[in-house]
Amino acid sequence: MSKQSAPQETYSANWMQSLDGRTAIAQELRQRHIALTDDLGGLEQLSYQQKALVERALWLEYHLQQEELKLANGQEFDSGKWTQACNALQGIFGKLGLNRVAKTIPALKEYVKGSK
Repeated sequence: MSKQSAPQETYSANWMQSLDGRTAIAQELRQRHIALTDDLGGLEQLSYQQKALVERALWLEYHLQQEELKLANGQEFDSGKWTQACNALQGIFGKLGLNRVAKTIPALKEYVKGSK
């Protein structure tokens, strides 16, 4: 199965894994994934539900940006779909939370003990 250079127009589970990691788009989206999960306290701290919402938020954000590029370039733009996607993204971010969550870091003594 060949890897894709950009996310598909319709959402599908595990869409990020289908991207060709060598492309700039895939690399940017993976950086955004890291940034978002870090803001939520780290990937290992997230529930299944939170991970699913993160994946959907990144997909929506990408597609909103693509639509905004169409608008900027004078191409056909559907403001109703754009608004609907913005509202969906706002809802997901509302569920995930807008504030950073501190990562759980072991005490120095435990960290040193574990690295041996």
